[in-house]
Amino acid sequence: MIEANPSLQATDARTPLHPAAAARRAAQFRTALLERLEHVVALDRQTVEPLLAALLARGHALIEGIPGIGKTLLARTLARCIDGTFHRIQFTNDLMPSDVVGTSIWRPATGDFTFVEGPLFANVVLADEINRTSPRTLSCLLEAMEDGVVTIDGRPTRLGEPFLVLATRNPIEFHGTFPIPEAALDRFLVRIELGYPSEADELRLYAGHDARARLDEVDPAVTLDEVLALMAAARNVTVTEPVALYAYAVVRATRTHRDVALGASPRAALAWLATARAHALLGGRDHVLPDDLQALAAPVLAHRLFLHGGGDSRPILAELLASTPVEL
Repeated sequence: MIEANPSLQATDARTPLHPAAAARRAAQFRTALLERLEHVVALDRQTVEPLLAALLARGHALIEGIPGIGKTLLARTLARCIDGTFHRIQFTNDLMPSDVVGTSIWRPATGDFTFVEGPLFANVVLADEINRTSPRTLSCLLEAMEDGVVTIDGRPTRLGEPFLVLATRNPIEFHGTFPIPEAALDRFLVRIELGYPSEADELRLYAGHDARARLDEVDPAVTLDEVLALMAAARNVTVTEPVALYAYAVVRATRTHRDVALGASPRAALAWLATARAHALLGGRDHVLPDDLQALAAPVLAHRLFLHGGGDSRPILAELLASTPVEL
């Protein structure tokens, strides 16, 4: 059994952390979560770390990859690690907004309506195959992601915190699917791609490695209050002027590249910096380095760039990062 680290659970979200203390705690948080995630799911750390940064940056993640490679298990394990609640929503083309948000039910015994919460009311929500649902249902998910609020009977209702949506979309079937608009993709702070496991990890599965049994062995690494305190601390990580100028130079280059039809917007740049702040904190620092921006350029910016004729923007991002000088 993997036990929680008591030193990580002494923080009250209402008590601001000193920057140095926050950096130390965030580094402990990162180590504890990666240890637990790797105990259950066979994943590359470079794939998982943008997900942890998105959590502390109050963002959401789009997870791509073929079915059957552990996306649901990853979401369940992350929820367990932060001692949070977990719900999974299987999106279909007949799913209604009330199936996601919840609905008011008439109670004859009391003579009034009682609201029954939908699956969005959880700390970690797996939104499975979001390209299978109608634009109307997708819009209520996007509202929740953008504002942490859902509209019920015409009234805004705030969701709990932390609130993290991990969404997937079906990459191999087109029957019964809807295209996801560019504006909807922009709501996801990061996009990560899960591939096939390594030979050693896959052979462990064939030999009887039971990932679900291993999930039962995992105790929370932190409390929800600890996560909220680190989320607040991530906002205070310093971005110096030279680092900001470096980010701007890369973003500006995406707008003038000959192969790019739609470059990174100011909102994309702010998302990049917010995620870099969280990444720096998880690395035990209270300031952002160009390395943080470079590590997160593809997860944060690639799905926000659109090329002439379509295609993968990651090679172009790699080219721009390599050709943009760093002046500190």
